[in-house]
Amino acid sequence: MYEVFNKSKFLSRRKELRKSLTPQELKLWHYLRNKKLGVKFRRQHGIGPYVVDFYCKEKNLIIELDGSRHLNEKEYDKERDSYIETLEIKVLRLWNSEIDKNIEKALVKIKEHLLPCEGELA
Repeated sequence: MYEVFNKSKFLSRRKELRKSLTPQELKLWHYLRNKKLGVKFRRQHGIGPYVVDFYCKEKNLIIELDGSRHLNEKEYDKERDSYIETLEIKVLRLWNSEIDKNIEKALVKIKEHLLPCEGELA
């Protein structure tokens, strides 16, 4: 069977990324960890050839925090998001500045994406 999640060949990269979270990732992780929003999130989770910032399997949701370097990586991000969306996983992108300036507003956006979809049981 084709391995999609947490490919073993990327294990060391995922561990490295977990040890070196950006200040914004660390701040957001404080609010996501231990099911503080009612669902489990994993950080630096492997999906296919990519490592995503935060992943909620229960809601098929990825949260990506983007800094200024993403201004020059629009094509890469588009390709990455397209791949992830083929797996029927939603991608929510937030700017680092959103986390820095108004974490509460960012959390509201996340909670909106965690709400049950029409036809989905709560």
